[in-house]
Amino acid sequence: MNRRGVLLVVAIVAVGLVAAATSVWMKTRASAGSVTVDEIGDKVQTVARGSLPVFAKDADKGALYAFATERGDVLQWMPCTCGCADLGHGSNRACYIKAETPAQVTYTSHAAT
Repeated sequence: MNRRGVLLVVAIVAVGLVAAATSVWMKTRASAGSVTVDEIGDKVQTVARGSLPVFAKDADKGALYAFATERGDVLQWMPCTCGCADLGHGSNRACYIKAETPAQVTYTSHAAT
């Protein structure tokens, strides 16, 4: 293949990668709800499963929120130590996740604050 053919292939691949990245970015942006405040004053955001809320973007908080999402079976048996059982939290997992569906997770900032 000559130089012109190689450049054409590289350009086509680059355009494809940009299009794929843009599609993923737009899907993530479109599926993330705005941050609201719930009845107890915590921030709440619904995002596509696999994404994290804006209040859990730093590495440590992100790891904790990811663990709460992926290993709810562990956290559901751990009582919360901040006294939020009075707010209706039945386990430590409720300090991270307010609601979920197969496609989306509604996170609460209770654990992040």
